[in-house]
Amino acid sequence: MSDSAQRHQFKVTDSELLIDAPILALRRDTVTMPGGTTATREVVEHFGAVAVVAVDENDRIAMVEQYRHTVGRRLWELPAGLLDFDGEDALTTAKRELVEEAGLEAENWSVLVDLVTSPGFAEEAVRVFLATGLSETERPEAEDEEADMEFAWVPLDEARADVMAGRISNSIAIAGILSASEVLAGRTEARSTDTPFELRPTHMPERRSAQGITPDMKKIQN
Repeated sequence: MSDSAQRHQFKVTDSELLIDAPILALRRDTVTMPGGTTATREVVEHFGAVAVVAVDENDRIAMVEQYRHTVGRRLWELPAGLLDFDGEDALTTAKRELVEEAGLEAENWSVLVDLVTSPGFAEEAVRVFLATGLSETERPEAEDEEADMEFAWVPLDEARADVMAGRISNSIAIAGILSASEVLAGRTEARSTDTPFELRPTHMPERRSAQGITPDMKKIQN
């Protein structure tokens, strides 16, 4: 690998906020390029998110099927949610989302993977947790697309096969299922929940917090 001290440092010389919507924003940065020139880059800002691979004693994982308007179809996914509450840590969000989307609580938590979903244009980063020692709890009444959400217990081997066959196409679910398979097979270990989430986006959350849009940072006037 090359010496990072000799590599070009991409610096932002100007930044313009183009769109500010409840769950995302769009900005245009002017960035220095190698050779002394500059170029503009559009960036989709995001709160970041969490997802949970919840595995029961029979090696089944909790999955939900949810309508996604961007692709015009329902997708099988992991229980997941935005990091949209000011100051809330990722583990707390994951525990809440597991209750809200699957009606489950877990005794044991660890970190499987952190991923950037679309690094070519978006800041969105997701921390995927492994949850075991499950118990059922009351699930709150759902709203919007989640009111149409289906829940299923899927054997881990079947979920892995569905990934390879293209029946599961959500990138976060794919990463979670395959990484959980490695951990549960004993080929690697999950990380502690204390591991810093260094990829967690900061631009939009810090701006909303500074504007006093708290605790729910989605609640802007649009």
